[in-house]
Amino acid sequence: MDLILWRHAEAVDADGSLPDLERPLTRRGHKQAKKLARWLLERLPEQRRILVSPARRTRETADALGAAYEIEPLIAPGASAADLLRAAGWPKHRGTVLLVGHQPCLGEAAGLLLAGEELGISVRKGAVWWFSGRERGGRNEAILRSVIDPELP
Repeated sequence: MDLILWRHAEAVDADGSLPDLERPLTRRGHKQAKKLARWLLERLPEQRRILVSPARRTRETADALGAAYEIEPLIAPGASAADLLRAAGWPKHRGTVLLVGHQPCLGEAAGLLLAGEELGISVRKGAVWWFSGRERGGRNEAILRSVIDPELP
């Protein structure tokens, strides 16, 4: 299985003027989302599942792909790394799953995949972390294939 973690792009600050789930992307955030969407579209297989948090900023990030996606409440703000991996079907799902979500659960999930514990890894806004899973010697392993910062591609 391939599991791609995409943190939403830059959004307006949480200053209390909007409910957290309604915060939109900034102009910079829209540019970040478009840049990473181009990178992803060059690499994503046609057969993929895209799961997006119900927050407006994640939906706007995913909209940059121009592809169908599912809203997944399990990966909303406040989700745990276990929720995120369960929603993706890690490690048993066959194929590719792209999750568009939030910190800190994306970083905790990356830590769980890399080191077996929910480390406080920081996933930058707009960044993509691409993992592949395999079974070797009766154990599930995660392989970090790529980390793309929104300022690099």
